[in-house]
Amino acid sequence: MALNDRTRRFETAALPHLPAAYNLARWLLRDGQAAEDAVQDAYLRAFRFFDDLRGDDARPWLLGIVRNACYDAMRHARQHGDELVFDELRDSDAEGIGLAGRDADDPAAALERRALGRRVNAAIAALPPPFREVIVLRELEDMSYEDIARVAGIPAGTVMSRLSRARALLRDALRDEAPNPAPGARRDATS
Repeated sequence: MALNDRTRRFETAALPHLPAAYNLARWLLRDGQAAEDAVQDAYLRAFRFFDDLRGDDARPWLLGIVRNACYDAMRHARQHGDELVFDELRDSDAEGIGLAGRDADDPAAALERRALGRRVNAAIAALPPPFREVIVLRELEDMSYEDIARVAGIPAGTVMSRLSRARALLRDALRDEAPNPAPGARRDATS
């Protein structure tokens, strides 16, 4: 069965952004299966409204639809008493924040990096969704403030404000979660 031109254009515009769509959905929903469902729903919506896409960059438009599908899923879960649970062992991995592959010859350093990756991922997952989405889109998806504003449907100034607040919340969470030094380890005079 031959694909029509509209379907081919949609696939060309949307499929390259599938990993970013899943990444955003997974971080917002904190559940892999729910993220897959939301992305599937978002892609169906995007296909249905593909003719509404303006410009050549489908990424912000598509991620905005994914974001809306995730918020719909969260509202539905709240209304029906389902709670999406973040499982640190299942949902965290150092690769998610780019820490894998470093210090491969030093098992202690690799273990420390994995622990840091789990702490950072857990801190991101604990952020309220409006802060979590701007962190994910900026730091993990490397999107511009303007594109994040288009995705979230908010002014760029609000993106910057939320991003600043999210970073502060992460700093506080990571400072509070800092592991205690090993017994006998030297502490800096400033500690």
